[in-house]
Amino acid sequence: MAYTERLDELAIAPSVGSKGDAYDNAMAEAFVAIYKSECVRNRLYPSFEHAEHEALEWIAFYNTERLHERLNYLPPAEYEALTPPATVISPGAPRRQATPSGGLQMSSEEETPTTTSAGTCQAG
Repeated sequence: MAYTERLDELAIAPSVGSKGDAYDNAMAEAFVAIYKSECVRNRLYPSFEHAEHEALEWIAFYNTERLHERLNYLPPAEYEALTPPATVISPGAPRRQATPSGGLQMSSEEETPTTTSAGTCQAG
C-alpha cells in the first residue's frame, strides 16, 4: 500500500510537504536544488547503474568533504561530530563554530546560505 494511501486510511496528515512530494522544508529543497545543479542538469549517464553510482559518490562528497557556509564552513559529518545532538540551527540563533584549536565557540551572526560547486557530478 502506498504511503499516502495508508495515511489517508488512518486519517493522518503527513508531516512532510504536500501530498506526494519530497519537499518538507527549505533545507530539503535546497539539497535537491544543489543535487540537480551539480549532478543532474546537462548530464547524460550511460546506464541507471552509472547514474546511481555517481549519485552515491556525490552524496558521500556532500556529507564528508563539501564545505557548507551555514555550518561554519565545515562538511555536515564534521559539524555533526562537533555538535551535540540536541542542537538545532535556526537563523539568528546562537550557533557553535569550530575554533582553530578544535573546540567550539558560540556565534550569533546570521548568515545567508550559499553554495559552492565541487564534487564529481559538476555539470561541465
